[in-house]
Amino acid sequence: MFPRREEITVTTMLNWRCALLPLVLVPALMLAGCGKEKPVAVAPPAAQVGVITVKLQDVPLIYEFVGQTESSQQVEIRARVNGFLDQRVYTEGSLVKAGQVMFVMDRKPFQAALDAAQAELAQQQARLTTARKNLARVKPLAERNALSQKDLDDSTGQEQAAAAAVEQARADVTTARLNLGYTTISSPVAGLSSFAKRQPGTYIDPTTSLLTYVAKLDPMRVNFSLSENEVLAIQAGEKDGTLVAPPKGAFQVVVILADGTQFPNYGHIAFADASFNSETGTYLVRAEVSNPNGVLRPGQFVRVKVLGAKRPNAVAVPQEAVIQGQRGQFVWVVGPDNKAQQRVVEVGEWTGNSWVIRSGLKPGEKVVVTGALRLAPGVPVKASDVPAPGLPTEAEQARPRPSLDGSTPPPAAPEGGAAPGGGAPAGASSAPAAGGSKP
Repeated sequence: MFPRREEITVTTMLNWRCALLPLVLVPALMLAGCGKEKPVAVAPPAAQVGVITVKLQDVPLIYEFVGQTESSQQVEIRARVNGFLDQRVYTEGSLVKAGQVMFVMDRKPFQAALDAAQAELAQQQARLTTARKNLARVKPLAERNALSQKDLDDSTGQEQAAAAAVEQARADVTTARLNLGYTTISSPVAGLSSFAKRQPGTYIDPTTSLLTYVAKLDPMRVNFSLSENEVLAIQAGEKDGTLVAPPKGAFQVVVILADGTQFPNYGHIAFADASFNSETGTYLVRAEVSNPNGVLRPGQFVRVKVLGAKRPNAVAVPQEAVIQGQRGQFVWVVGPDNKAQQRVVEVGEWTGNSWVIRSGLKPGEKVVVTGALRLAPGVPVKASDVPAPGLPTEAEQARPRPSLDGSTPPPAAPEGGAAPGGGAPAGASSAPAAGGSKP
């Protein structure tokens, strides 16, 4: 059967309405949306940062090296005669005084040799006396021609031979007395003694004559080395004026012990080798420091700080302003438009809590020291000046901590002041190092 006409008409109209409904609603919704305002992008707030203004200033430099202490006079205590070692008098490892007895050898053979030499001397003196009396009798007789000239010559020769024999015997007595004295072995210097290499009862001969060592402790030497590159760099710095040495090369030397405490007495550079070591490629420098209490001992490894040099008209920024990036070290600079700029810099020495900037910054520029973590290139910033940290003086950088002997360290000499006995090393540049180690 076929549907009625009325049913076809109603069904068709409903289908058309359903199909046209989306076409009507979509434009309506679009027109409704166009009637609203578009959202406006809000600019991020300016980053709050603290800045300092770059300025030129003289920056004191302290170079640091690894050094080793050395006795200013290490003496070998040796036996000077052959014989049996009788006793060891000193305490091994103790401090001994100059002239203090350390060993005693068996004296009996040397005492007997001295007695025999003295007896021989007495015998020769008796012969000399007889010869002189004979010559005194012969001379008048020979003058009166009672005796021949030959008799006079014989008497004269006998007297001279007897006198020479006396001198020989006297020298033998002196030798015997010296040998007897050598059986008592004393220290020629005051210092720290080593262990005994030979024990009592040992026969001592030239091959076993070394008994021990004594190392003088005051003053104490401190040896350290500069590489050839360091010396060349410091010479170049002095030539172009970027480095200034103290007057007359009067550097001061500070010794830092293994536990980090500072030795209280300041030293001075006393010697520099005239040539480079061809094996190590380094240049030996020696400092001397007063060590009256014996705190420093030979062979210690210490850190050596050399004071006195400075960089004139240099740029220094706080350590927290310098950041390590992929392109190297850089700082954030506030540009004229108050936007952050990333600036790559070349850093030099570290003095106190500041880096010396060799290149990359100019006087008057503003460097960010706080709030740098929120920055990116071109970000607006609101800068506020913060007090620039002052550079520490040499005395502050080398300020001692409590020392081992409890003594009060002397104050540092004023900037540019000469250390006692200081002077430019012979054959060396007036400054001790270039590009010294950074803390």
